[in-house]
Amino acid sequence: MTSSEKRELVFATNNPHKLSEIRRMVGDSIRILSLEDIGCHDDIPETEPTLEGNSLLKARWVKDHYGKDCFADDTGLLVDALDGAPGVMSARYAGPACDPEDNMSLLLKNMEGITDRRARFMTVITLIEGSDVIQFKGEVNGSIATHRDGTAGFGYDPIFIADESGTTFARMDADAKNAISHRGRATARLLAYLKDGECHRL
Repeated sequence: MTSSEKRELVFATNNPHKLSEIRRMVGDSIRILSLEDIGCHDDIPETEPTLEGNSLLKARWVKDHYGKDCFADDTGLLVDALDGAPGVMSARYAGPACDPEDNMSLLLKNMEGITDRRARFMTVITLIEGSDVIQFKGEVNGSIATHRDGTAGFGYDPIFIADESGTTFARMDADAKNAISHRGRATARLLAYLKDGECHRL
């Protein structure tokens, strides 16, 4: 790579919200390509029982099928009173349609009458660059609200109250959320590694 060429990485996701969030955090230092940018319209499997496994599976798929350096994430919301559910099934909690409104409705229903509402978000990012495979993790502790509150963000953001903010992610602006979020913390570790090789991995 010459000094005039910008480093490129594929982010193995079809979620436009995640793509926008990552690009915002990365800034101009690295060109982040989407799956659409590389012509990937595959239904990439997410069949592993852990966030670490699914993240690796998605990154490996892009590297093996398209030959591109890439990273992939998998995120889960783990609720103490539900024995860690929805966990690895967070995106598909209410069914294969991956509808966030349905997911939130089911979670709120399953939490009815439960006073222990402790929960945490976890993101695992797998980077495959050349022959190197490295994973990075970010977590944020909080609790499940009793109702939706706020319109920003995506996924479970309207019902997750972060301990550090005292409000739902959906009531925070993007920069404030990224500073404390699970994905923001995992991405910060990824960027630190990409910048100077310092490995803030799992």
